[in-house]
Amino acid sequence: MSGHSRWATIKRKKGLADAKKGKVFTKLIKEVVVAARMGGGDVNTNTRLRSAVAAARAQNMPGENIERAIKRGTGELEGITYEETTYEGYGPGGVAILVDIMTDSKQRTVAEIRYIFTHHGGNMGEAGCVSWNFEKKGILAIDKATVSEEKLMEVALDAGAEDVRDVGSNFEVITDPHMFEAVKGKIETAGIKFVLAEVAKLPKNTVQLEGKNAEQMVRLVEELEDNDDVQHVYTNSDIAEDVMEKIAGA
Repeated sequence: MSGHSRWATIKRKKGLADAKKGKVFTKLIKEVVVAARMGGGDVNTNTRLRSAVAAARAQNMPGENIERAIKRGTGELEGITYEETTYEGYGPGGVAILVDIMTDSKQRTVAEIRYIFTHHGGNMGEAGCVSWNFEKKGILAIDKATVSEEKLMEVALDAGAEDVRDVGSNFEVITDPHMFEAVKGKIETAGIKFVLAEVAKLPKNTVQLEGKNAEQMVRLVEELEDNDDVQHVYTNSDIAEDVMEKIAGA
């Protein structure tokens, strides 16, 4: 989700149960494998792999699991071959949805994703139907309680960030994808911690949802994210944080 809803969702997911953690590990391992296959096994020269390894470590994934995934990607160990693709569609209220996939069976995955869309008041669309409304950006979320806006703006903008936004209980630092690592490094050096840091597909405009549409949208995104083949879900829905929390507690 975008805006308020995105970070509310992230905060709720910080309390994942062990079973849920297993799903997170599966997705992270896939990203490490594919990143190593695409750009090699050296984190110093492979930016995508460096980000994938950092994300895995942030979830306390054992080092041997990460090394094994890298070796599977580079071909030093045998493993499953994953294909990447993105499905597009519409959710309740006509919101746009992108679903990034890594799968060993597109036929199986597309059937599962189509079912999830229709089960929650949405529908899959043709390639290109909503992707025009998204652009790749680096995004870093920082809890407002941990840093002043003035300090964050000084550090982030000096490092080359495009913007610093006040969103709900967090600040968002937005960067050009090519500047993401540099800005992230400067902010880390300044001792500022992140709620989340990633290169994401951000919507150019948003659609505000309330009531039944908001509830359906939350359930749709949750079920998509729960699918083992789904790596990321991006939407242009905007759901107020208090509405998100109410839905989460229902």
